[in-house]
Amino acid sequence: MVLNAIINRKSVRSYSEKPVSDGDIKSILEAGIMAPSWVNVQPWQFIVVKNQEHKDILSKAAGGQKQVSSASALICCVADMTAWEADKFSKVMEKQGRDSQTREYILASKMLNPSLLGEYETLLRTVEQMSYSIGYMTLRAEELGIGCCIVGAVSNELTSKEEGSIRSVKEMLGLGEKQILHSILALGYEKAPSAALKSRKNFDEVVSFEKIGNKFQVV
Repeated sequence: MVLNAIINRKSVRSYSEKPVSDGDIKSILEAGIMAPSWVNVQPWQFIVVKNQEHKDILSKAAGGQKQVSSASALICCVADMTAWEADKFSKVMEKQGRDSQTREYILASKMLNPSLLGEYETLLRTVEQMSYSIGYMTLRAEELGIGCCIVGAVSNELTSKEEGSIRSVKEMLGLGEKQILHSILALGYEKAPSAALKSRKNFDEVVSFEKIGNKFQVV
């Protein structure tokens, strides 16, 4: 059940020597691809990394986080802002079955097409979309019994001013200027399995009814 995966999922940072199979990696990626997306634009790219030298470079770019270099495999999650370009966006909608009039309406709508608002707004929408796919992948990994850690603290255009580090990572992964390494999923089997211990805010702290401050109650 999905709820069991949600409850039991945790960040795993210490891995055994057992490798994660390519078949399981593909299954995790397929879950990410199935995530919902704004107007189905799917502004993401996923790069599987197994090469140890490349894992070490990514670990350094992530501030030396050991789970990046020691993972069996990494999935580099790339926010692809080029997906909003009119030709690509239109092709996705056409494949989805939208007629030309509808496609033109969406492309011309500032509410539906953030690229009309500017690069910052496009980036915000793209990062939002990435969060859905990453969530799906972590849950699929949990279902497969594979440990996963989301590494968002990595040198990129969102977190760092270290142009050299950003550039070297982008070149290694073959990324264009409008493709940003959003985060890394480190995958591996947990070295010493343990139960998930989660600390969360109380329900009433984060849930309201109709407006902030009104409690939601089941009647």
